[in-house]
This record gives sequence, structure tokens and C-alpha cells, in this order.
Amino acid sequence: MKWIGLTGGIGSGKTTVAKNLDQMGVAVVYADQLARDATQVGSLGLESIKKKFGSEMVNSDGSLNRQALGKIVFSDKEKLKTVEQILHPLIAEKTKEIRSKLESQGRQYAIYDVPLLFEKKLEKQFDQIVLVYCEEKVQRERIFKRDLLSADEIELRIRSQMPLREKITKSDFVIYNGGTIEDLLVQTKELLEYLNKKCP
Repeated sequence: MKWIGLTGGIGSGKTTVAKNLDQMGVAVVYADQLARDATQVGSLGLESIKKKFGSEMVNSDGSLNRQALGKIVFSDKEKLKTVEQILHPLIAEKTKEIRSKLESQGRQYAIYDVPLLFEKKLEKQFDQIVLVYCEEKVQRERIFKRDLLSADEIELRIRSQMPLREKITKSDFVIYNGGTIEDLLVQTKELLEYLNKKCP
């Protein structure tokens, strides 16, 4: 089974493309969802984060305070590294389990939706890499509308990632998501045709 990396930048629309593919019957694995699973109430991941960074990382209902954790990791690279050291082994173990299950189902390929594919130098893990791209101005507008962050917080998140224009040269297939929802759907269908040819 071919393992396809789907990446982009914050606010680029990568998850929308992943959901489109999902609806088209493609097997899609979401790294962000695996991270959420690894930090659910009572999990080893959440307990480790609480122990390392304090009880303010946990909401009154016992769930992860994502906003508090986000403020820490996007402003301190060492703390980000610590969180990654806690979560990445848990995510990798679950990914391996899911991938094996999909392969046993006879899938030609599966999509792994992973935000920081290039930043974490994961290129060699994938047979093909798909990038969802848009201009930084569009990124900022989408992040503000979705997360209601300040301009400084938005800038921190964008600057924490490799510029999208650099990722283009490293990708096998690029989807431009600066137009309409209809345009994005057309390009997603083109991606599906591309993968069906490349991953027989």
C-alpha cells in the first residue's frame, strides 16, 4: 500500500481537502485527531503534559486546555520540543496500527494528513507528497476568522512553519486553495485521478 502525505500550512485548507477525499471513499488518517486521542481525558499523554507544565494545562472537566498549551508551545521552541517528545511516540504507535489495518484491507493507498511533514523531515516516509497552498494573506484571514487570535499570535503560528512557497518545490502534487470551494473540489478530483495512476 502506498502511503501519501497530505500537508500544507495553518489556514491553507488542508483539512478541507482531506475531508473531500474521505467523502470520495479514500482512506484518510488525520494526525491532528491522533494527537487529540493521545491527550484525551485520562490518557498517558495528558497526564504527562500536566506533570510537565502544571495543572493549568487541564480544564475543569479534565480535558486538555488547548489554548493554554498553544500559547506555550508557539512561543517557546524548547517547550514545543518537550510536548512533541511526549506525544510523537504515542501518535507513531497508533499510526502504525492503523496503517497495518488499512493494508490488510487491500487498499491501494492511504492519505496521512500531517501538518508539519516538512518541518519534521518526514519526506522519506511517503511515496507521494501532496501540498495544499494559498497566499499568506489568505492564511491570516482564515486563521483570524476560525480561531479569533490576535495579529501577533497569528504571526507566531505562521512563522513557526516553513513558508508554503518553499514546500511547493518539495511536493509531488500541489493544490492551490485561494479560490472557491468549487475550484477546490475540482482540484481534489484531479488529485484523485493522479493518485489512481501513480498508485496502482
